[in-house]
Amino acid sequence: MIKIIAVLCSLSSPTNCHEQIVTTSDFANVSMQSCMMGAPQLAEWMNQHPAERLAGWRCVFGQQTGRGA
Repeated sequence: MIKIIAVLCSLSSPTNCHEQIVTTSDFANVSMQSCMMGAPQLAEWMNQHPAERLAGWRCVFGQQTGRGA
């Protein structure tokens, strides 16, 4: 399974950033190539989180825990 880890920054405090695993059923079958190209599902996920800005993302295989950016 591929996990997408997004680096998110607060719009109200742009230097306040953190990493978060983006997990929804839409990401269940994301390929590594699709993930690295910016998985279209990521844009939809960001629409549901308007208080944050996507500063970047990375793709990893298997389990991964979030860590501070």
